[in-house]
Amino acid sequence: MEKNIGRAKAAYALLMSNMRTVVLGTVSNEGIPNVSYAPFVIDEAKNIYIFVSKLSVHTSNLQANGKASVMLIEDEAKSKQIFARKRVTYSCHGTVVEKNNPQWEHIANQFDQRFGNIIYIFRNLPDFDIFKFTPYEGLFVMDFGAAYQINADDLNHLVDITEQGESETEK
Repeated sequence: MEKNIGRAKAAYALLMSNMRTVVLGTVSNEGIPNVSYAPFVIDEAKNIYIFVSKLSVHTSNLQANGKASVMLIEDEAKSKQIFARKRVTYSCHGTVVEKNNPQWEHIANQFDQRFGNIIYIFRNLPDFDIFKFTPYEGLFVMDFGAAYQINADDLNHLVDITEQGESETEK
């Protein structure tokens, strides 16, 4: 059983490091859902950052209530089984990183390193903001019958929820 957790943790880390975009679910104050995607960078605490236009629907939704779900999902072409693509889903609270905050420059530099020259343009556009998503719960699906709750206190901690009535955990 411990071997399964080790394998799951390795697959979780690999998925997180290989993905360049997140699928983003938001909802308006009127309850109208919206799904989109955005390139992202991630910090050591697993906060996810996106650089987006104020003109987008998800930006309006985030400014209205800050509720978001983000998903990183294995590429269809690389998946062994289309019905069981590896994926991580986090429930998050989204907030704007203010441009006068030193963190903004640090995150913008990470975007520049990861995505290149286009970020120079975004930095200088008045309608682009960086949003920070702070996860408060999560789920990692590795395969059929292999799902793991992601511990809110330690986003690297997986709890096997597929064991029959028992949880298998490891730090």
